[in-house]
Amino acid sequence: MGIEFTEFTVERTVGRMPVAGNRQTVGFLHGGAYVVLGESLGSMAANLHAGPGRIAVGVDVNATHTRSATAGYVTGVCTPVHLGRTLTVHEIVVTDEAGRRCCTIRITNLIKDAPDHARAGSGGPAS
Repeated sequence: MGIEFTEFTVERTVGRMPVAGNRQTVGFLHGGAYVVLGESLGSMAANLHAGPGRIAVGVDVNATHTRSATAGYVTGVCTPVHLGRTLTVHEIVVTDEAGRRCCTIRITNLIKDAPDHARAGSGGPAS
């Protein structure tokens, strides 16, 4: 997908993605690519908020497409709507290079204790 994170905090996570390589057959950025960008930003922000020993897992994502990007990059800006102990909600606004809104995504993540193998630090089985 070519996603590049350019800012990464609990309060604001920003990333960009090229249109090239992510187009549908008629030349527009694929709607699913917008969702991949939004879910990546929202899930990473939720996991940062969750903190050590906890993980965030997506339970809902939706997108409203309002414009089609055809070239260059799109940029997603993710901001929290709700940061709770067990639930987060983020809004991701995706714009084209002219600053025009192309898509608005909302993602809800459930925060829970990480499985034992994830707590080992490597993401693989604990030794």
